[in-house]
Amino acid sequence: MHITNVIKKPILSEKTYRNMASGVYTFEVAITANKVQIKKAFETIFEVKVAKVNIINYDPKEKKMGKFVGETKYTKRAIITLKPGEQLDLLGENK
Repeated sequence: MHITNVIKKPILSEKTYRNMASGVYTFEVAITANKVQIKKAFETIFEVKVAKVNIINYDPKEKKMGKFVGETKYTKRAIITLKPGEQLDLLGENK
């Protein structure tokens, strides 16, 4: 898997925004990616040092739309903790 296909998009919510102050970032990643690939891709793309990577797998949930039944998609999220002193300007606030 190519390094640019590992990290898909950041997850921005109240909880993740609160964690950004302490150097913890949450991203949606490719389903086939593992912790080593995620760490390598993150360090290469954003040029920061990663302390640890935690992964959460979200299984599909059944959703109904009238009489039709479908499922949400399977997703994988990575919670990335940066080493002390490292900072990522994800929202472009420091210009």
